[in-house]
Amino acid sequence: MANVSVYNTDGKEVGTIELNDAVFGVELNEHLVHLAVVAQLANKRQGTQKAKTRSEVSGGGRKPWRQKGTGHARQGSTRSPQWKGGGVVFAPSPRDYTITLNKKEKRQALRCALSSRVREQKFIVLESFELSEIKTKKMAETLKNLKVQKALVVAPENDKTTVLSARNIAGVKTASPKTINVYDILKYNTVVTSKDVVATIEEVYA
Repeated sequence: MANVSVYNTDGKEVGTIELNDAVFGVELNEHLVHLAVVAQLANKRQGTQKAKTRSEVSGGGRKPWRQKGTGHARQGSTRSPQWKGGGVVFAPSPRDYTITLNKKEKRQALRCALSSRVREQKFIVLESFELSEIKTKKMAETLKNLKVQKALVVAPENDKTTVLSARNIAGVKTASPKTINVYDILKYNTVVTSKDVVATIEEVYA
């Protein structure tokens, strides 16, 4: 099992913690991680884009002029794509972009992402967040002491104090053990969490 250092909010090492290899010691499967990221980004798409084809635009039921003898090119409708106010060629229509991964694939991709952060030494464990009140300055100081800039802060479930303290810090996002995802783990340079959250993650994803 891998051991990582445990720090206090001053950035000083105060001990170590043993991580469960079933969650934090998984071999990287790049293809699976790629699938998880693509699926997550695709599932965020609303798919509500819409434009009308010539069959959907109102009007244009008669020829604008007779077929021959006018000097104009022949036209069948004022709603053809070449006319102003006409339909759109190959118009986009609402669609579902959902990509489905099964539960085992999602969990394994998450384990791969967490394990890669541990191997890169970008998984920082705090003894605790030690925030008695909502204080952005205190959270910013903690991250500065840890020499962290772009970070994913994984706070305990329903820990509003930590979440609200980190909310307005640029380059920082918060999540709970049950809402962490592959995309955020890879997007942010460092994962910052606490000992009790590590235990929860191991309990949920082992």
